[in-house]
Amino acid sequence: MAANKQTIYIDNDDEITAVIDKVQEADSKILALVLPKRASVFQSIVNMKLLKRTADTSKKSIVLITSEASLLPLAGAVGLHVAKTLQSKPAIPAAPKASDAPVSVDAGEVEDVPLDANAPVGELAGPPSNEEETIEVDNDDVTPVVAAAGAAKSFNKKLKIPDFDKFRVRLFLGIGAFILLIILWIFGTFVWPKATITIKTDTTDVTSTVSINASPSIKDINVDNKQVPGILKEYKKSDSTKVPATGQKDMGTKASGSMPLTNCINDGMPHTVPVGTTFSSGQFTFVTTEAVALEPALFSGQVCKSATFGLSKSAAVSAANAGDSYNLSARDYSSSISGITAKGSNMSGGTSKLVKVVSQQDVDNAKQKVIDSINATASQEIIGQLKGDGFFPIQDTFTTKDPLVAPSPGVDSEAQEVTVNVTLSYTMIGASQDGVKQILEKDIKQHIDTNKQNILNNGLDKATIKVDSKKPNGDISFTLQTIAQAGVEQNELDIKQAVKGKKKGDAQSALQSRPGVKEVQVKTSPFWVYKVPKKDSKITLVFEQQGTQQTDGQ
Repeated sequence: MAANKQTIYIDNDDEITAVIDKVQEADSKILALVLPKRASVFQSIVNMKLLKRTADTSKKSIVLITSEASLLPLAGAVGLHVAKTLQSKPAIPAAPKASDAPVSVDAGEVEDVPLDANAPVGELAGPPSNEEETIEVDNDDVTPVVAAAGAAKSFNKKLKIPDFDKFRVRLFLGIGAFILLIILWIFGTFVWPKATITIKTDTTDVTSTVSINASPSIKDINVDNKQVPGILKEYKKSDSTKVPATGQKDMGTKASGSMPLTNCINDGMPHTVPVGTTFSSGQFTFVTTEAVALEPALFSGQVCKSATFGLSKSAAVSAANAGDSYNLSARDYSSSISGITAKGSNMSGGTSKLVKVVSQQDVDNAKQKVIDSINATASQEIIGQLKGDGFFPIQDTFTTKDPLVAPSPGVDSEAQEVTVNVTLSYTMIGASQDGVKQILEKDIKQHIDTNKQNILNNGLDKATIKVDSKKPNGDISFTLQTIAQAGVEQNELDIKQAVKGKKKGDAQSALQSRPGVKEVQVKTSPFWVYKVPKKDSKITLVFEQQGTQQTDGQ
């Protein structure tokens, strides 16, 4: 009968479905289920009933090997045999009594192989595994436990096995919903809350006009006398550009010849024609290459007779420019010296060779291009330097000196292109920034109530300047006029510190009590937020001028 007996070891993490599968897959008719300590799967009466139902359906007898006292009444309620060890005799524990009638389990005719109550479980279930001869348990005694009346009923109904997949889905959905609620709480508490605070105040526009003297020789600020240190700032900048050469020049040989000269200056004095004297005929010009001394002129009445009496002398001449066009026949020439007449000989030897050269127009065009480029930023750069040095720039004193121009190669030089370098010098006068500010704000304060108002904007950045006088050394007198703004001080950091974390009503009251504040509106979002956030970045301040008064200061 060994084939009809089998020992099955149950794991602590086995579920009832796994236990049922082991029972159904077993080949033997008598099964000893060795339970682990604290077998949670059998703590449920439902699982016990399912196991009993499986045994009945499979026509198998089951003995639970355990000494867990809490399992005994459950096993007894459904009619399952229990033994302390594999060598103990199986017995059905006492079932809890619900009435005078005992609880019965309808085994019917399921048991093909009857259990011998006097035989140990080891004999019924067959030999244990090679490693375990016996199973030891913590509890020494098996004590029947009687439950409260009415706790047990016969288990004859067909039970439906729970759907654990649906349970897992619902569990995961619940966990996801919980996490989502935490995220929404974080965003709703720390991320989304914002506050916009609108503060309406009274402001006053004050027109201020002050006359100030500045000089490089003044070392200290004198607010009462309106004197401040000054500076004459010089700024130099060089730049260059390269342009194509467009000039043309004949680099051939120059024609030459002789020029008979006659003195017809009616002053009775001899005259010398120096080297370089020019003689022209139409567009052609010749230049003397030697000096010629002429005798005093002879006149008959108003007619010059010097040539008639052989007083003419020849001078060697050369064409002003190269080219074969200067090869001319003899003709009359006009002299650059009034009263000296000339009749040239045949001019010859001129040849033409046209080449590209740098023209003056090329240099002028490049120079203007560089000047325009430098001028585009020079004013702002010198202003930036003055401000960086702590001086208020007086832009009407901006002047430009003549540029230094250096072409390479020079004009009339043979070349395909020319590089032109230009250096420009600028000057501007500046007055001490702190000194101008102190003088201006002193004048503004004389026209406002300093107990109720502060200077919100002194208007210096939009002031108009009129230069009254200036000197080359940087001394200057000027008049400054601007419109300043006075009102409640708009210290955003201080205001945010005063309201953050407060309820809307409390924040509004705290700001409303400040001098000069006429109205305060506190708006929070989203709709459930009723406090001003504690982070400065979540608070937006808007200042509005409720009313503006005009005050003129002279």
